[in-house]
Amino acid sequence: MQKVYLDNAATTPLAEEVIDAMVSVLKNNYGNPSSTHSFGQEAKVLIENVRRQAAEYLHVSPAEIVFTSCGTESNNMVIKSCVENLGVERIITSPMEHKCVAETVLELKNKKKIEVVYLRPNKKGDIDLEDLEAKLKNSEKKTLVTLMHANNEVGNLLDIEKVANICKENEALFHTDTVQTMAHYPMDFSKIPVDFASCSAHKFHGPKGNGFTFIRKNSKLKSLITGGPQERSLRAGTENVCGIVGLGKALELSLANMEQYRNEMEEIKSYTISSLKEAVPGIVFNGRSGEMDKSLYTLVSVLLPFEEPLIGMKLDMKGIAISQGSACSSGASTPSMVMMMLLDDDQIGNGTPLRISFSHYTTKDEIDYFVDNLKIIVEEHLIEKTEC
Repeated sequence: MQKVYLDNAATTPLAEEVIDAMVSVLKNNYGNPSSTHSFGQEAKVLIENVRRQAAEYLHVSPAEIVFTSCGTESNNMVIKSCVENLGVERIITSPMEHKCVAETVLELKNKKKIEVVYLRPNKKGDIDLEDLEAKLKNSEKKTLVTLMHANNEVGNLLDIEKVANICKENEALFHTDTVQTMAHYPMDFSKIPVDFASCSAHKFHGPKGNGFTFIRKNSKLKSLITGGPQERSLRAGTENVCGIVGLGKALELSLANMEQYRNEMEEIKSYTISSLKEAVPGIVFNGRSGEMDKSLYTLVSVLLPFEEPLIGMKLDMKGIAISQGSACSSGASTPSMVMMMLLDDDQIGNGTPLRISFSHYTTKDEIDYFVDNLKIIVEEHLIEKTEC
């Protein structure tokens, strides 16, 4: 049976070069980077090299890069510290955010009595930036705006430069979850006045459990994890040296091949869209997913015109890995908040969402295998419906 992995928005396979780099560190660079002897300092140098590499990519200072375990930690770190330490009294966000942002904001609302304002997306998942501007002008409370660069379920892209400028003009802080876009798109935070951003290595063929936070210099953000001076006292605890090196190698490969990888995945995405349209009459592309210039080139989100809650399992039995939502919510029995925002009640009750996501390893033959098997499931459903 052919094995086809189409869930790269959840996580990507490790690149061989990343594995080699990490194994080398595990074997040869086992010193604690906080130690002053040569073993520790060799490990410290490896960490600082990756910090400089990430900073160069974002066009920022190395001091503005703080290593974390993942995007979830990064997002929690920023949002909670803004409330605890920077005097934020109001958060503007949207119902389309990743759960690690949505649940953190809700916790702060319930426990800290923070005012939370939601920007309602339209049926395509777009955020009204004029509404954002109006809401910023109509309050004197210190405000944090937290909006993701690209939605992890439907792939909608947000103009973070425009958002950042709106926030700056209105003296609001701006945090953006860039987990799905970091290392896939060029980023220049010397020109985009973002205050905080997050990264997770496993979204671009690096190791799970490693990421970083961009924290604008002089933001006065403070650590939520105390007990040591690591990461400029912003994240206590011994650094995961081999994981950080793995992140660095994955970032290096992604940046060196960004244009090539993007071209390959855009071709795969376009091919997937046309193949699905032909194979499944009545298929709907969620959000801006079907529009190449307005969504991530790494994924397609669709709604099948019938209800089949076991479709993920049926495809898995054929060796095909896809998602029926984000990895953080796909096990739930109810539709995700994103789908509830975008779909009508009759679509939710009579349709099946699927997220198909790619890497530069994905081939057209794999897409053909997926679409052929999906078509069989569709035909079986039609036969069952006719018999009923």
